[in-house]
Amino acid sequence: MLRASAAAEKAGIPSVTIIGSSFMRQAALVSKGLGLTLPVAEYPGAPMVDSDAELRRKVEAHLLPAVITGLTQPRIAETTIHQPPADPLPGSVVFSGTLPEVEEYFHHQLWSDGLPIIPPTQEAVAAFLAFTARDRNDLLGTLPQEGREATILSIAINGVMAGCRPEYMPVLIAIVEVIADPQFRIEDAGSTPAWEPLVIISGPIIKTLDINHGAGVMRIGRQANSSIGRFLRLYMRNICGYRIAPGDGDKGSIGYTFNVALAEDEEWSRDIGWPTFGEDLGFAADDNVVTIQSVVCISPPTYSSGTTAAGHAQQFVDAIYGAFSYWAYSGLKRGYWHSVLVIGPSIAKVIAKEWSKDQLRDFLVQQATMPASTMKHYATKTGGLALDFEGLVKEGLLQPDYIASSDPDRLVRMIVAAKHIGIVVAGDPGRNQSRGYMANHSQGTRTSKRIELPKDWSQRLAALQHPKS
Repeated sequence: MLRASAAAEKAGIPSVTIIGSSFMRQAALVSKGLGLTLPVAEYPGAPMVDSDAELRRKVEAHLLPAVITGLTQPRIAETTIHQPPADPLPGSVVFSGTLPEVEEYFHHQLWSDGLPIIPPTQEAVAAFLAFTARDRNDLLGTLPQEGREATILSIAINGVMAGCRPEYMPVLIAIVEVIADPQFRIEDAGSTPAWEPLVIISGPIIKTLDINHGAGVMRIGRQANSSIGRFLRLYMRNICGYRIAPGDGDKGSIGYTFNVALAEDEEWSRDIGWPTFGEDLGFAADDNVVTIQSVVCISPPTYSSGTTAAGHAQQFVDAIYGAFSYWAYSGLKRGYWHSVLVIGPSIAKVIAKEWSKDQLRDFLVQQATMPASTMKHYATKTGGLALDFEGLVKEGLLQPDYIASSDPDRLVRMIVAAKHIGIVVAGDPGRNQSRGYMANHSQGTRTSKRIELPKDWSQRLAALQHPKS
């Protein structure tokens, strides 16, 4: 809400932002990133669990006086929010010492993710910069919430720290280009649902960089998958400022760890007659692409059997979208809700004998339903917000079929549009397992960028002497 307040203030309209106690320190970072000092009114505690009487008491005793003061004070007045210290100059030497001493210093400065980091020495950073033709000071954008600049140099430094190899640098640049795109909405990454970004890599670079797409996909253990996934989370901590306590920026209530990078078994997908995930998004078969979207829920491992497409697809509806049903209302409220199905190769082969990917998507859209009353109940319990189907249809966010009946228990679709379903063929070809990944509505919107390789990419790779894994 501070961003909305900033827009109002710049338009000459006085504003006050109401903030819960636990968000006051995060508000300091947002305020710093906006370059403004904004009036705030603190609500003590969490209003969702207060009684009506307690809510009224806190409003009268705390909020109302702060709101009046905030609206009437001179606009140059300082808020009570503390401002974090300034950062060191980009590229400067910040510390010299032994490896344990470096680890301890970075940990104390909150520049690590709690795991050991590779010290970003000037030599190590230079090796990464050698894998891009871009200047180290090139600016990709200024990132919320602390307003730091996303530069090629910052990407190289965090790539070293995350344990990436220098040749991953073009992928890392594309990743930051994605999160710097306003469509992605990186400013929402510190929200309480604690969503994690998922990196999906497409194209010939999957083989070049030995990115796993088979058995054990999405498991920590392969350097490319693991370190690339770690890089994004580390970059979001160090550059965006999304740090959990004792940091201030990440307000995920109960989070989970970072996702490793996902790649598709593109050969298998083509062999069964399906376009690849990258081609689904409009890219050419030989394009190298990074796609990122938020993930707020991961389904159970979903096993399916049989020789019919409908049999496997119904299992996806029951197990995967059943797990997603609680959060479906949030997508309907915005007309936008991405999910990714990672389908085991052997299962995809059975489905592809009968259906195209689009036919599978259409089946899922029509069959993944729930009672309207249940969806409204989830919306109310989560944030105390009503789910107005009629209003959403009138706004054009939902199709008229959502209000075709007045029966409160009528079945309504969980998936707004078939195009929102991503399908990736990956996993163990010798098993019958699939899994689903659900986005946090329009936060972390699925966004893609081409991976730009330097012209002498092949020569630079040939100069490396990494042992085969």
